[in-house]
Amino acid sequence: MDEVTSIPQYKIFINPIDLRELRRDIWIDEPVPAQLTIGGRKLEIDLSYRGSHIRDFPKKSYQITFYNPRKFKGSKQIHLNAEFKDPSLIRNKLSFDFFSEIGVLSPQSGHIFLTQNGKAEGVYLEIESVDENFLKRRYLSNGSIFYAVDGDANFSLMSDLDKETKKSLDLGYERKCGTPANDYYLQEFIFNINTIPQNDFEKEIPKYLDIEKYLRWIAGIIFTSNYDGFVHNYALYRNDDTGLFEVIPWDYDATWGRDVNGKIMEADYVPIDGFNTLTARILEVDHYRKRYCNLLKEIMNHQFTTEFMMTKVEKMLQQVRPYVLQDPYKKQGISVFDKESEVIFRYIKERRIYVQRKITKLE
Repeated sequence: MDEVTSIPQYKIFINPIDLRELRRDIWIDEPVPAQLTIGGRKLEIDLSYRGSHIRDFPKKSYQITFYNPRKFKGSKQIHLNAEFKDPSLIRNKLSFDFFSEIGVLSPQSGHIFLTQNGKAEGVYLEIESVDENFLKRRYLSNGSIFYAVDGDANFSLMSDLDKETKKSLDLGYERKCGTPANDYYLQEFIFNINTIPQNDFEKEIPKYLDIEKYLRWIAGIIFTSNYDGFVHNYALYRNDDTGLFEVIPWDYDATWGRDVNGKIMEADYVPIDGFNTLTARILEVDHYRKRYCNLLKEIMNHQFTTEFMMTKVEKMLQQVRPYVLQDPYKKQGISVFDKESEVIFRYIKERRIYVQRKITKLE
């Protein structure tokens, strides 16, 4: 395989006893010891399954925590996503790269080929962990990071899960880095989102939120069509220097024309004005709504075009295709894989028509 299409080979070795323990209950988060070899270098790791419903899939996704050495290439933890329901295996990376292109803080990612005890596990997407090392690599200020772990991360006082008043203002979040004292800032943020009078909202909310970056994040969701993006698939970063929150995307495989089950998703499925409390309140402000509409137009003139995306899509598909043929879970679907560029390009064309039509009404 030539240099253009090659992807790194990751080799995991697990003691059979530990492997049996790992497989005994897929819902247990307790890791098992293992060894990971990358480019001839042997690393001692802790290995566990990751995700929620995806643990039921035949092809598992993994979380790797480095044990010896404690860090590898500046990371103490990485995620290996199976991308099992995405026939293209590229939608997650395509989305993260797109978010970066439009100015949203996003994790780095790259495809790898995984073997476990000598057996091929197939093509995976390695995703950078969003933690304190994520901030260091970007020379960003220290701060707290909260993962949105379920639908209660909806920026509301009402639970998205049981439709009752939340028992805690930080319900739906899990602190990834920072101290317990930082939880107060998250609670204060949620409280203010819901209680600042509308007449004062335009003036007050910029004290807690980076508005421009938030609008760019909304735009990223709208163009990629991540249905869960507004209430779940993200992390919150609060910059200690500015005191402002911004949003980092996460889990974007159900995008670019396919839903969470891998089925074709209609181009008008995700509404242009979103569906969480914070977005609704921001778009009620004329100034912010106009900025949002202009931002959508700017992105449609530059990044969200078939011309801009075509090279990226084709390059990623070409890179992983030789390895899809070796993936025991995916090789039978190569005929579907080969048509995925058409699915993505058709989605872009149809989504552009939808967004252009809705911008006029939103303005």
